[in-house]
Amino acid sequence: MADLFSEEWMTSFQNIWNADPELKDALAEINFSSVIGYGFPGDDQATGYIDVQNGEVVAAGSYDGQDLNWDIRAEEKNWNKWLSDGIGMAGLGTAFTFGKMKFKVGDYKSMLKDPRMAGPFIKSFSAMGKV
Repeated sequence: MADLFSEEWMTSFQNIWNADPELKDALAEINFSSVIGYGFPGDDQATGYIDVQNGEVVAAGSYDGQDLNWDIRAEEKNWNKWLSDGIGMAGLGTAFTFGKMKFKVGDYKSMLKDPRMAGPFIKSFSAMGKV
């Protein structure tokens, strides 16, 4: 298995995302486009990123200075737990409230208030777990 958020890992995530209508199609319906970074709290920058345009991931790989709309950070042990067990709305709220998941960039609260975004966000953890 490739290292979490490595170039290879992110490319696999892109393929899984694009094959999942609950992610790609659901986000296309709301014209969701964002560049999303993923990484770890102590790092200066994200480790990996995806570029989502109208629901489809059009680019993915190692982060290399892209402007991010979202930058999501957590300890590797927490990422691994969420990727193996999944995360629901309650788990997501708890992770954010207790600082296990941090958004260096992005409006977490507005995303949670919009079920058209929150559902696919939670679904993305299931997709990650398939990498």
